[in-house]
Amino acid sequence: MDEEIDPHKEVIDGVTDLSMLRLFETYLESCPQLIIQLYLLLEHGQANLSQYAAIMVSCSAVSWSTVNFQISLRKSLPDKNLLKGFCPIATYLFYKLCTLLSWMLSIVFLLFINVKIALFLLFLLWLAGLVWAFKRQTQFCNSKSMEFLYRIVVGVILIFTFFNIKGQNTKCPMFCYYIVRALVTLGILIVFWLCPLSIFNLYYLIAISITVVLSFLLGIIFLTVYYGIFHPNRGKETECDEIDGKSVQNDCRMRYFLME
Repeated sequence: MDEEIDPHKEVIDGVTDLSMLRLFETYLESCPQLIIQLYLLLEHGQANLSQYAAIMVSCSAVSWSTVNFQISLRKSLPDKNLLKGFCPIATYLFYKLCTLLSWMLSIVFLLFINVKIALFLLFLLWLAGLVWAFKRQTQFCNSKSMEFLYRIVVGVILIFTFFNIKGQNTKCPMFCYYIVRALVTLGILIVFWLCPLSIFNLYYLIAISITVVLSFLLGIIFLTVYYGIFHPNRGKETECDEIDGKSVQNDCRMRYFLME
């Protein structure tokens, strides 16, 4: 903090902070709207091309907010390689897009079955994310109240996508996260097929179920390809396998993130 301030670095840091806040805003605002859009679309059963396009644009916007933050964050951290190039960015984007679309459809399926059960499941997932944030002991804010608010928002994001909140090794947490996601998605599909609703005909139900499964599988494939081929730190020895953050260090600006 005593070093001479670099104006260019200061601008990059500011852009990264804004990118994080935009990420929060997108997940808190756009994800509930997207669920409502999908619910209305599936309820009526008929939609034109523009409605399907609107759904895909919304999913892409939510996914891109995560990609954009990842790009900005790496620019602000001098000891990290940049996320650049069409293939790495596109692969990361499709990983987020496919897993998000599959999960959104699964949530909507559960809403059709029972709204109370769906809300209870989302609450449990948010509570699990909140507990994990407390367990990781994040230190991104200078006051306890702001840190608590930060962890609440992180819990909401974890409902919809994996988010590394501290930048430590994430192989095991991410593996557990998507195993749970796969089991919950499979459970929802089984219940939906055991308790079919009259508003869905057989062919429509098959098409939506296939979309859920294929989207999830494609997302996992893109995730594997990204970390196996395109990850900026691939081939570089590092203790920190960060995805959406970086470990807190004394000389790291993330220690002072959102402090002002």
